[in-house]
Amino acid sequence: MTMALDDTSDLPDEALLVLYANGDPAAARALTLRLVPRLMAYATRMLGGDRAEAEDIAQEAMLRLWRIAPDWRSGEAQVSTWAYRVAGNLCTDRLRARRLRRPVTLEDAPELLSDAADVETEMMQTDRHRALTAALAELPERQRQAVVLRHIEGLANPEIAVVMEIGVEAVESLTARGKRGLAALLAGRRPELGYGEGD
Repeated sequence: MTMALDDTSDLPDEALLVLYANGDPAAARALTLRLVPRLMAYATRMLGGDRAEAEDIAQEAMLRLWRIAPDWRSGEAQVSTWAYRVAGNLCTDRLRARRLRRPVTLEDAPELLSDAADVETEMMQTDRHRALTAALAELPERQRQAVVLRHIEGLANPEIAVVMEIGVEAVESLTARGKRGLAALLAGRRPELGYGEGD
């Protein structure tokens, strides 16, 4: 049975995965539209802003999801949690490979600003984003993963524990240490990034 895309938009992730496993392409499209932007954002932050690699990670995570769809065991894990775990593992593999060799590419060049009305504000936001991305890249990998999942992706600590395959207390510890590390890394740049004393 194939459903219209509008009919699938309110269904939970697991129901969409089951429909896909039963041959419904609309369910696959709906689940892709729901998960891929989140996986790309997560992978981009984990990989220090590399959107091309993040796109590869998101695509690979979804391919793996489609492959296991027929064997999905209901109630064992949330689909999104499973996808985050796969994307996290793929990011870890990429980061390890990157340490061995890091070529400079065109993607490393800064993006050109658009003709926005308030160029100064846009430049400040760009500088803040780059500073956060650079600071995140300096954190130990597990701290970065916990901070990104909690404070940028908005996952709850129990979900992060499942993704990272650790206890909730360990998530809390990693997140707290990561936030302290970010604060220390960015502390000297507050005026440069346009933050006042109360910000």
